Amino acid sequence: MSEVAITRTEWLQVCKRSDLVADSGVCALVGGRQIALFFLPEQEPQLYAIDNWDPVANAGVIGRGLVAEIDGELTVASPLYKQHYRLSDGQCLEQEELKLETFPVAFEGDEVLIQVDP
Repeated sequence: MSEVAITRTEWLQVCKRSDLVADSGVCALVGGRQIALFFLPEQEPQLYAIDNWDPVANAGVIGRGLVAEIDGELTVASPLYKQHYRLSDGQCLEQEELKLETFPVAFEGDEVLIQVDP
């Protein structure tokens, strides 16, 4: 996990494309917060960033979850209690009151950039 300090809303480099694992998640520590990055090279968009904190398990494990398509939506399943969260907006499919924060993320050449607030 790499750590990047945050001073204001801006695009920050968090890792390189080569640090990502296709069809899986990796984590980056951004301003003390764990963010799960999912690289799906066969999808559009190819890159998603979502909070790594599982509110049901109270653990930072979302980046270890399995990616699946449910009713046409890309999701990640929590590895502990199996709730599915949409990668596009963080909404939990099984529990409407649960939602993970998502972040704008993009490739710039080989760099992975994320936009976060302090």
